[in-house]
Amino acid sequence: MKASQFSDAQKAFILKQGDEGVPVAEICRKAGISQATYFNWKKKYAGMLPPEMKKLKQLEDENARLKKIVADLTLDREMLQDVIRRKL
Repeated sequence: MKASQFSDAQKAFILKQGDEGVPVAEICRKAGISQATYFNWKKKYAGMLPPEMKKLKQLEDENARLKKIVADLTLDREMLQDVIRRKL
């Protein structure tokens, strides 16, 4: 996945403009983003401040790392159980 060229502060500013009543088409044109991107950000970051956005990203990264660890450990466990079954 490509990293965003927009900082959390820029995303928050763009979303705040939408909350203030500026038409979405105009916001997207000025920011150089698609409306789909705007609505994805709105769904994900609605009402968040930049520090909260950063914390969310950190939590998502840690969650992905932990899921990978669990998958690796599950695979190791399955392989060891298979070896035990073969010896019996």
